[in-house]
Amino acid sequence: MNLKELFSNFKKEDFYSKINLHIHSNFSDGEKDFDFLVEQAKNLNMEYISITDHNTIQGYKKSKYKNDPILIKGVEFDCFFRMSLLHILGYGIDIENKELNMLCAQNEKETKNDFLRLLKSRHPKKVIDTIHKAGGIAVLAHPCCCNVILLKHFVKCLKNYGLDGIEVFYPYDRFRGIIKFSSRQLPFEIADELNLIKTGGSDEHKDLLNHAPD
Repeated sequence: MNLKELFSNFKKEDFYSKINLHIHSNFSDGEKDFDFLVEQAKNLNMEYISITDHNTIQGYKKSKYKNDPILIKGVEFDCFFRMSLLHILGYGIDIENKELNMLCAQNEKETKNDFLRLLKSRHPKKVIDTIHKAGGIAVLAHPCCCNVILLKHFVKCLKNYGLDGIEVFYPYDRFRGIIKFSSRQLPFEIADELNLIKTGGSDEHKDLLNHAPD
C-alpha cells in the first residue's frame, strides 16, 4: 500500500488518538525530544505519527527509531506565496535525498527563530517539487491559518504546482481563537472538489498527552 492509499483509509475518529501527522520536537520549536515523542506514541498504542519539524529532518537522521513502522517521515517547510505565509508538509520523504537536504535549514536558528524562518521562507513550487523528487507527497498545513480571502483559489494555485493534499483535521480553537477568513469546513469541501488527500494532526509542540480533538 502506498502512502496516498494509506492516508485515504484514515478516518476522522482516528485523529488524534491513533494518528497524528503534525508534531514538533526540540529539533525545531517543540519542547520534547524526538525519541521521547516516538516512545510516548508507542506507549499510547498509536498507529502512525509524523514528526514534522520546521525546515529540518535532523531528528530522523539522529533517531534510533528512524525506521520504526510507527513513523511516517515528515517535514514542514515555511513558505511565502501571494502575500501570505503558509506551511507545506512533506510526507514519506527520503531523508538522504540531496535536493531535500539542500532545501532544509542550514543551522538551528532557521528551525527555531520565527524571524529567521520568515526571512528564509521558500516558494511553494520549489518546496513541492523537492518533496516529490524526494519521493514524498506535499500537503498544505492548517489552511484556515492562511491569511487569504479566497482560500479555494489559493489552494487551486498550489495544486497547479503539484500539491497532493490538504490538512483538514486540525485543532483551530487551540491555536487560533478567531478564524478570520475561512470556516473549518471549507478545507473538507476544497479537498473533495479538487481531489486532494485529507490529512490531519494536532501541530503538537509539547507532548502527545496534550492533544485534544476539536
